[in-house]
Amino acid sequence: MDVAVLSTLLLFGTFFLLLIIGVPISISIGLSSIVSVTVVMPIDVLLFTGAQRLFSGMNSFALLAVVFFIMSGSIMNNGGIALRLINLAKLIAGRLPGSLAHTNVVGNMLFGSISGSAVASAAAIGSVMSPLQEKEGYNKAFSAAVNIASSPVGILIPPSGVLILYSLVSGGTSVSALFMAGYLPGILMGFAVMIVAYIIAKRNNYTIAEKVSLKEAVRVILQAIPSLMLIVVVIGGIVAGIFTATEGAAIAILYSLVLSLIYRSLTWAHIPKIFKETIVMTGIVLFLVATSSIMSWAMAVTGMPAAISNGLLSISENPNIILLIMMLILLIIGTFMDLTPAVLIFTPIFLPIAGQMGIDPVHFGIMLVFNLAIGSMTPPVGSVLFVGCSVGKVSIEEVIKPLSFFFVALIAALFLVVYIPSISLIIPELLDLL
Repeated sequence: MDVAVLSTLLLFGTFFLLLIIGVPISISIGLSSIVSVTVVMPIDVLLFTGAQRLFSGMNSFALLAVVFFIMSGSIMNNGGIALRLINLAKLIAGRLPGSLAHTNVVGNMLFGSISGSAVASAAAIGSVMSPLQEKEGYNKAFSAAVNIASSPVGILIPPSGVLILYSLVSGGTSVSALFMAGYLPGILMGFAVMIVAYIIAKRNNYTIAEKVSLKEAVRVILQAIPSLMLIVVVIGGIVAGIFTATEGAAIAILYSLVLSLIYRSLTWAHIPKIFKETIVMTGIVLFLVATSSIMSWAMAVTGMPAAISNGLLSISENPNIILLIMMLILLIIGTFMDLTPAVLIFTPIFLPIAGQMGIDPVHFGIMLVFNLAIGSMTPPVGSVLFVGCSVGKVSIEEVIKPLSFFFVALIAALFLVVYIPSISLIIPELLDLL
């Protein structure tokens, strides 16, 4: 048997076996990578080189951007910013049937774009909207499904820590281009959820919010502008080249901290909690990055990407068929693997194949993240699913049926993004970022 094929089978066989028996995913990645390289390297050299790769994988200034965005998201989640964005969302979506459901979607789009975290959006927006929807007679499972399906939108609409990770693991794809490319797919993702919510709300005669006076509308907009300015300052500065993504993330921390203190919704007593949340999440992400760097090295040493590429291309030489196969694989992977490790593992596998087919790495990054974002709302491992069910006070079994309608709509939106590259690339091209 060819060495690359044997190493590939050892890598993924060991990896999935370790996952099945309950070994944490970071450990599973590291151990399976070491096992796969034993085919081509002595164990003493392997362990020494693997340890070096473990540390060098975290030795990146750009990774600080992920840490800082995690911290700024924690500050926003604790700082009362969500409530002001929900009021703006009500103003935007309030006259549609099932207005509170649409408010939930728009709220997740706004808050997610600022915090960059699907889980933070599900918790912050869902905890406010679920009681309101229950009071208006909305089905609890439907309300939870809307919140769960729309929370991952923030992963695509910048600033996004996942897109920064993709930039690193893909070999330096422009963060500015990725950020700009995420806007239209993220909005499309939100609209797909709203279309399904509209149909269900119309069928169940859910309420339409009362018309808001001009004076009240102006007040709501003025209250939300300081929060929305964070996007303008951070993304505008990164795209204009005034500062890097890492510096922009540090500015996001300062801006959100000052704003939360001005709102008086964040006290100094919250600071230890924010640091704790940041440290825990940072530890998880950085250890994943470290072990994934061992996996990337193992793939390069054993020639796995070429073997996988040859295997896929032997099925068909049609780029559309290959894309379909890759997207279906990622959809399946996303059901039992969190988004961050999936991006770290499958980018080095599928990106070279996409490159051979002439797919822009920015476009591929958006379709990859969009695909895996859907996985964050599906059982058995969907983190957004668990948080959304918790704040919505419903069981996973109850929410699966209404969630399945949103899942179908999001799959349709995904394939529009996959097969119409201009949805992702038109804004970066207009801004001359490609």
